[in-house]
Amino acid sequence: MDVTAIVMAAGEGTRMKSNHAKVSHKILGKPMACWVIDAALEAGCNRVVVVVGSHSDEVRGLIADAYEGTPHASAIECVEQTERLGTGHAVRTALEATGINAGPVVVLNGDLPLIQAQTIRTFAETVSGGVHAGAVLTFTPPVPFGYGRIELDANGGVNRIIEQKDCTPEQDAELLECNAGCYAFDGAQLAAHISEIGNDNAQSEYYLPDMLEILKGHGQAVSIFHCDDYRDGLGVNSRIQLAQLTAIARDRINERLMTDGVTFIDPAQAWIGPDARIGRDTVVWPQTHLIGHVTVGEECQLGPNSRLTDTTVGSGCTIDETIAIEAVIENGVDCGPRAYLRPGTHMLDGSKAGTHVEIKKSTIGEGSKVPHLSYIGDTTMGSGVNVGAGSITCNYDGVHKHKTVIGKDAFIGSDTMMVAPAQIGDGALVAAGSVITEPVPADALGLGRARQVNIEGWAADYRRRLHEDDEV
Repeated sequence: MDVTAIVMAAGEGTRMKSNHAKVSHKILGKPMACWVIDAALEAGCNRVVVVVGSHSDEVRGLIADAYEGTPHASAIECVEQTERLGTGHAVRTALEATGINAGPVVVLNGDLPLIQAQTIRTFAETVSGGVHAGAVLTFTPPVPFGYGRIELDANGGVNRIIEQKDCTPEQDAELLECNAGCYAFDGAQLAAHISEIGNDNAQSEYYLPDMLEILKGHGQAVSIFHCDDYRDGLGVNSRIQLAQLTAIARDRINERLMTDGVTFIDPAQAWIGPDARIGRDTVVWPQTHLIGHVTVGEECQLGPNSRLTDTTVGSGCTIDETIAIEAVIENGVDCGPRAYLRPGTHMLDGSKAGTHVEIKKSTIGEGSKVPHLSYIGDTTMGSGVNVGAGSITCNYDGVHKHKTVIGKDAFIGSDTMMVAPAQIGDGALVAAGSVITEPVPADALGLGRARQVNIEGWAADYRRRLHEDDEV
């Protein structure tokens, strides 16, 4: 079944009080629009048309960043609604720009990030068999106020949609079936009759819900599709709702992970993005954030107070109070507390990045340790290396970055400055407090510091002179 999804992402979102498009606001690190697009793709939609308008460049950009270079890139296209004249006009714009005129067409709001793939798949099926030409997605939220209500006819079809502001007190109390703002259409019928939507209303806009009445007027049947999980129909119109839906998304994800064998110390304090994967028997501590494409193996300790972005973690790792961005952490690695792994960091099996250690664009060899208070940048480090506290690879000369190479089993004494480009050979030892500006051969001692000089009695004489000054 060839299904087209039209994602409505052109609105201003004025109630968000934002300088950005509403659909660009993120839930667990992913823009809302991408949640909807992902659900449509997972549902089997072979074509996703995103209608952009307000902040169109921003929305196009976030979609390009999310999908360029992926297998789904060719299935997604953006169409601009230059004049925002209502939802009916947006759909007409999409149809005219793409030539869609057949198959099921599902119209989804870009601010419904919790809608699930199975819901979209089944929704599309309501108009795939030729019985119904249109359907509206409905749900029954715990608090229906604010949503349009569905009045059903005797056969369970749609009699009419009543907006909240037009509801009588009786209708407000009795009509609990709410409109989620999503529609499914037979593509041929939609294309044939979309131009019949008028704008004879107070706002002079073209409203997509009118399409249901138009189809009925042509003798076509329209129906409802009820969401079993009301959360699928919840939208975001304010920062408050954004926070509420973020919490719901968090709970859904964490519940799934716990079902799959992950332990959460406090699920309400762990924020795992939809593209993250965690292996069984890993323990997630409070204030752990996994953003973007993160993969964590089995038997790990994550957190507390850790944030991983687009990072891969192997099995048996401890990630304690660590920030890692675009890093690769292999098996049995120990990070933190308060470690910072910047893009390009590669921690090999059994390595360590300890307290207040920053690593950037470097490979830390198998079993090598950078225990505390050090900066390692643009470095290739062999296995079995130990880096003493306060050591720095001086990789930047003010214009260019330079590499440091540290051979296997080398020992770097505390407070060592390795001025790149630096070469330290296998098994070499660098004395504490050294400034290394020349290569250190294998198995050699590198020593680069001034000779210590002791002046007998100088301190006592200095203190005596200070006291004499005070007496003057």
